[in-house]
Amino acid sequence: MPASLPTPRVLSTYDVTVSETLTDHLLGRLIDGRYEVRERIAAGGMATVYLAFDKRLERMVAVKVMHSSLGTEAEKHEFASRFRREAKAAARLTHPGMVRVYDQGTDGDISYLTMEYVEGENLRSRLAHEATLTVGESLAIVDAVLDALAAAHRQGLVHRDVKPENVLLDDEDRPKLADFGLARAVTEVTATSTGTILGTVAYLAPELVQNGQADASTDVYSTGVLLFEMLTGRQPFTAASAIEVAARHVHEDVPAPSAFVPWLPAEIDELVAALTARDPLARPADAAAALGLVRQTRSMIDDPTLDRRADPPTGTIPVADDAATAVLDTTPTGATIALPIGLGAGPFAPVTAELIDDDPEAIEPGERRHVALWIGSIVAALLALLALGGWWYNTQGPGAYTTVPPVVGDTADEATAILQQAELEVNVISEFSYDIPEGLVIRTEPGAQQQMLKGDAVDLIVSKGPQMATVPTLVGSNEQDAINALSDVGLTVGQKERRNDDDAPQGQVLAVEPGEGETIRDDTPINLVISDGPAPVAMPDVTGFEEPTARAALEQYKFVITVQYERTNEVATGEVIRTDPAAGTETNRTASITLYVSEGKPLVTVPSFLLMTIGDAQDRADQLGLDLRFERRFPFDGNASDDKTITDQDVDPNTQVEQGSRITLTYSSLG
Repeated sequence: MPASLPTPRVLSTYDVTVSETLTDHLLGRLIDGRYEVRERIAAGGMATVYLAFDKRLERMVAVKVMHSSLGTEAEKHEFASRFRREAKAAARLTHPGMVRVYDQGTDGDISYLTMEYVEGENLRSRLAHEATLTVGESLAIVDAVLDALAAAHRQGLVHRDVKPENVLLDDEDRPKLADFGLARAVTEVTATSTGTILGTVAYLAPELVQNGQADASTDVYSTGVLLFEMLTGRQPFTAASAIEVAARHVHEDVPAPSAFVPWLPAEIDELVAALTARDPLARPADAAAALGLVRQTRSMIDDPTLDRRADPPTGTIPVADDAATAVLDTTPTGATIALPIGLGAGPFAPVTAELIDDDPEAIEPGERRHVALWIGSIVAALLALLALGGWWYNTQGPGAYTTVPPVVGDTADEATAILQQAELEVNVISEFSYDIPEGLVIRTEPGAQQQMLKGDAVDLIVSKGPQMATVPTLVGSNEQDAINALSDVGLTVGQKERRNDDDAPQGQVLAVEPGEGETIRDDTPINLVISDGPAPVAMPDVTGFEEPTARAALEQYKFVITVQYERTNEVATGEVIRTDPAAGTETNRTASITLYVSEGKPLVTVPSFLLMTIGDAQDRADQLGLDLRFERRFPFDGNASDDKTITDQDVDPNTQVEQGSRITLTYSSLG
């Protein structure tokens, strides 16, 4: 900020804050018949922001008016057209982490944009007050910025100018991202006629400097620089001129934050290295991918570290009061720079840069030429100093160190060549990997982007592919033995299917998948089919069936049948009396059962009826269940009567006969 300007008063935060001015011709003006300009809030290289009252909707808004000096007269129409297009695209974005764009338009020679008015401060002001932020707050702000960027990237929109000035913190400290599309609209016009791009030099991605091209990963790079600055209280690259800062983005890796804050964990270094990789293909492809990486890193850091903050860099004093201190710098921290496209074509290409100051009228064309000559002199002096300091740089200073290049995914030979080119020794270590194909690099130790002394050794961890194992013989063994056998060869059990089987006892392995003898990755689960024994079945009722018929009915269940014969008056000979288990009882297929079959009526012992009277013989026969028949010995003996005497019987006494058997008794009237 020029020293002649009074200390700024921050009312809201868009671009670089400047002092109030009483000579602004827009103050008090009604823009487009709707927006009553009440106060000048801030100004920057591309626009001035005003607090205005929207008379139609009766609300306060921020009105950003583009500087008329951004293009020639011939370019103004083209700029207005592109500006309208980008503003409409930004207006379609709705996300709580974005400053809403309400309207855009022109009023005479004024191109303007109306946005949500955010009361609070911007991240630049926060850093000016506090110098550094805690690890947790830094990650939270980056999380919010990436979340907003992800919504834009999903719609194909790239911010192109992520910097602390465009991160607004409302009165509840919630981050909001401003100025979507503005940098692109301006750059597309200026690049066409002047071959330059506009951007904030401290946050420009290498590809934007080299060829003017930007995609979603360009925003990721700028966000990574933002994280570096919040953690360390400094920007990763500084130099005597903006052009040298831009060149360093092209030719140097962003240093690890722990180089300045030693207690920062390696996870933070790896995160910053991933977000700020010089090769766009080595970064997360877009904000959504970067956001996942940030949240993963956040989960790996303990609470005491998250609550810790780095000491301010040496020589910096946090601002205690806005009115007390103004920091002066040759190139204001958030100033927008016009850079020639193709700056990164060579490390010493003759290039010039133009600083668009906070006050667009402060530098006249003649003065700009003077500034260019001044920058050229500084560049020449620096080249001479570099030549004189080469020995120190390469033997005692930073030149004695090298950065571990990223080689993950390369073949072992390719990675070895790259590491040796970086003047590092290589120890190749093989390791099983289930994600990285055999022969490709899994990681290096130390990791990519780490600083090492030249000539030190890097462990190159190369994939041997997945560890393999052979499925052992399991069919026929019991379940627990099968599990133990799998464990012995490093395999685990997957799904278990239990299946009824008439032949295999419960718990015996019936089948495996993958099959026995197959060689597979040792993380492949082995599925087992295990016998649940014979299927349950209700005992069929075969009572009264002839024995052969009953056997046929029961054999379909593969019962083991035992037959026992009994005598009974209830069931005819050869028919089933009962079963054990009884009919209807729950049992299993192949169970042992007993079939009880009738072999006739019960047996009785024939008594001696001799010398009994007919009456007594009949009574005795009735008791035993025998059927008596009486015959006369002589015809003259007369009819049978109870007092007749039994003189003979056709079945000998003590003979066993079935109940109901007929016994013939002979009687006589003698005696």
